[in-house]
Amino acid sequence: MRKKISVAAITLGIAGASLLATGSASSHGYGTQPPSRQSLCAAGTVKNCGAIQWEPQSVEGPKGFPAAGPADGKICAGGNSGFAELDDPRGGQWPATALKAGQGFTFTWKMTARHATTDFRYYITKQGWDPSKPLTRAALESQPFMTVPMGGKQPPEVWSQQGTVPTGHTGRHMILGVWNIADTGNAFYSCADVNLS
Repeated sequence: MRKKISVAAITLGIAGASLLATGSASSHGYGTQPPSRQSLCAAGTVKNCGAIQWEPQSVEGPKGFPAAGPADGKICAGGNSGFAELDDPRGGQWPATALKAGQGFTFTWKMTARHATTDFRYYITKQGWDPSKPLTRAALESQPFMTVPMGGKQPPEVWSQQGTVPTGHTGRHMILGVWNIADTGNAFYSCADVNLS
């Protein structure tokens, strides 16, 4: 009996250490304000989302965006083919959050597991982009409109940052949030459809 308990304890210890050693096991999160595509799927607001509806926090891909990271057309899913529904533009019919250009807004992420963070970066599509096509780098402004350095700190379970919605943009747009992890080669990606006035 004692031998069985020892073997079980060692097995659990090894499994736990393995989970802690992998960056993806200890870091997950997604944008909730403005609502990201994955948050809309998780809430059931958007149907036919596939696996992302059960794990909206798992859109993890290579960091280094825009020089590296997920391929064009696969950005919203973080390059993860299991979440390809996020890259489907659905004819430009994803629900869009109404925002006012030039006004303050509280950008928010929900962290289901926290991780040391380099920064959060927010990009917006160029005026005149086509929302009926998958997101590409060419469709985005080349520089983030907001960067929040974290210096390796872990964000809280609900992370928020006040920012300003960019001016010079009206109508349908997408805001791409990128959460860059400090101690892995990955980042988390979160696409939010917005309608700017």
